[in-house]
Amino acid sequence: MAGQFASARAAVIRMFPSRKRPGETYQGFVKALKVWGSLLRKRLAGHLRDRMRRMDSCWTVMGVAAFAVDGSRVECPRTAANQEQLKCAGRKKTGPQLSLTTIYHMGSGCAWDYRIGPGVENERTHLRDMLSTLPEGATLVADAGFTGHDLLRSILQSGRHVLFRVGRNVTLLEKLGYACVEKDSTVYLWPGRAQAEEQAPLVLRLITLPGRHEVYLVTDRSEEELSFEQAGVLYRMRWGVEVFYRSLKQTLQQRKMRSRAAGQAKMELSWAVMGLWVLSLAGVQAVVAKGKTPGNLSIALARNMVRQAMADCGRRRTNLRKQLATALKDSYVRTGSKAARNWPHKKNERHADAPKIKPAQPRQVQHAKELLERNSAA
Repeated sequence: MAGQFASARAAVIRMFPSRKRPGETYQGFVKALKVWGSLLRKRLAGHLRDRMRRMDSCWTVMGVAAFAVDGSRVECPRTAANQEQLKCAGRKKTGPQLSLTTIYHMGSGCAWDYRIGPGVENERTHLRDMLSTLPEGATLVADAGFTGHDLLRSILQSGRHVLFRVGRNVTLLEKLGYACVEKDSTVYLWPGRAQAEEQAPLVLRLITLPGRHEVYLVTDRSEEELSFEQAGVLYRMRWGVEVFYRSLKQTLQQRKMRSRAAGQAKMELSWAVMGLWVLSLAGVQAVVAKGKTPGNLSIALARNMVRQAMADCGRRRTNLRKQLATALKDSYVRTGSKAARNWPHKKNERHADAPKIKPAQPRQVQHAKELLERNSAA
């Protein structure tokens, strides 16, 4: 870490020779980050989101302001401090970990917000904390791990929409009679605890995407607001957040942190995510200005160009924006499988089966009717 700090410091001095020189020690840098890091990240994130809002050509996807959310875990050194504070929530014989949850803007292919905590921290908790940063009316797309009555209710009450995958761990009701107009696709999420606490059922629309394994999605949006075709495109684009994590861990080599203390490991990961956010947004703006789509950006090429520009600073002039406009993925058509031939740590998770769909019982219909009358009177 000290060597990386020295290299970064030298690059800053070359880029800004007329300004006051930064501190000389890594220890002093870490102490300054502990004091000012949170404020800097907050202001930088706000600035990046403002820049993204101004990108009219890729703010929406098929007319929808769509965001994906997903979580991942990052390894940390197996020190006593990290083991005690960060814990391990992965497979057996793994070391201490950090839990990272990211909201990803589908239109631009950039991060929108993120939260970091110990490895055992829940990604649903992270999402609740980030909801206020989402624009009003945005549609949040997520896999089956985020489905839950309390979380969906919080999202809908906040003025945002959902397009979530559901699996065999979810029970949906039909023919409950709570919606003003019930269609064949109308279902309700109303678990027993919500019924006991006198909470209203969530009125949702079930969408089934055909394929080798059928995908079941629920949304609060009507067919007029979100068509079957739009839902299919948006859910497939959710994979972009997985690509974001691959870029962070593989392209930027942030699969494992180097910090031996928990607090510093969180700072290290946080600034790594911010670095990828800045790099991807700068690259997207450059390629979009040249008439390409955000999906054409190669993070690996953009990384190399930025590194070269930093090395050349003070020696020759470099038009980094012009260079980033050429950081494009190869256009060849792949003829073979990209999957690893034999990867011992590869996940082989079972796909999400169909949710349980049951007709509402008479007592549930009566309970829903009473709740509807009570809410209407209020």
